[in-house]
Amino acid sequence: MNIRRNVPLAAYTTLGLGGPARAFIEARTTDALIAAVTAADDTQTPVLLLGGGSNLVVADEGFDGTVVRVATRGRQMVAAGETARVLLCAGEPWDAFVAWAVTQGLAGVECLAGIPGSVGATPIQNVGAYGQEVAERITAVRVWDRREREQRTLPPAECAFGYRDSVFKDAARGRYVVLSVAFALRRGGAPVVRYGELHKALADGPVTLSRVRETVLTLRRAKGMVWEADDPERHTAGSFFTNPTVSAATADAVQAAAAGLGVLRVGESMPRWATGDGRVKLAAGWLIERAGVPRGWTIDGAGVSHRHALALVNRGGTTRALLAMAERVQARVREVFGVGLEIEPERVG
Repeated sequence: MNIRRNVPLAAYTTLGLGGPARAFIEARTTDALIAAVTAADDTQTPVLLLGGGSNLVVADEGFDGTVVRVATRGRQMVAAGETARVLLCAGEPWDAFVAWAVTQGLAGVECLAGIPGSVGATPIQNVGAYGQEVAERITAVRVWDRREREQRTLPPAECAFGYRDSVFKDAARGRYVVLSVAFALRRGGAPVVRYGELHKALADGPVTLSRVRETVLTLRRAKGMVWEADDPERHTAGSFFTNPTVSAATADAVQAAAAGLGVLRVGESMPRWATGDGRVKLAAGWLIERAGVPRGWTIDGAGVSHRHALALVNRGGTTRALLAMAERVQARVREVFGVGLEIEPERVG
């Protein structure tokens, strides 16, 4: 097992932030991944599992433990009539999987194009965008159970998927190491376009898997949500805040406040979606902009994206500065609309 010491983590996160890891191991096989985590657990050393680093905010002080970079690779497909069951190792790049599925004519993940990171991270966050969530397609998650010291296969019901949530983030946080994920995709299936912005963008032509994927990439790129090496705004974690879910009465109060402030014009609708349990989901990006947070606002090298208010960007600052900017945004939305915003990326240290 090759262990490196005091490895700066900034190079392994899309934000380009983070101090050193006390120990750093790159696991290229499932056995190596289990062995690295088990060795750390045997000595009661804290463990940080690192995939693509796209949903991670690491402290300037770094991580006083063992970072295990999940670099496992492998993809297997089993066809059964109209359904294709695809099993992927946790370290497989997510966007490459989406591109492959589309070229194979497999429907179910095309709206999730352009999302950075690895396959193993998707069930943890229940990754979703443009009307799709991975929970709709996941049939099983293979894990290493750190408490019982054994491999287990969790069906969707045991994953407790919710909006940007799962058992891996909540009730069993830290217990499981995702080893592989199985997806059921529709062979020759038509894309299901649920998201208004995407539906509008596709209105002037045929709705195919490839066109949906390319359109999603275009929409995400316009918002600075596609990681590209030559993009001056590339040091971001994508959406920094989750869309808040509130009571219907609170949503009505937010809409009334927006109208009273003159930021909701006559005839304009405030973005809101019923969640099915009597509550309402609001658009965090809309709330941020209508609360008066300007795009491009920058303090101490940390700022709001020039393209989308929901993304925060590292412009040469520190993790401390980035989180201070997040607090400013949260305070502005809370002051204007009385709604709290939750930070989406995982914070370490």
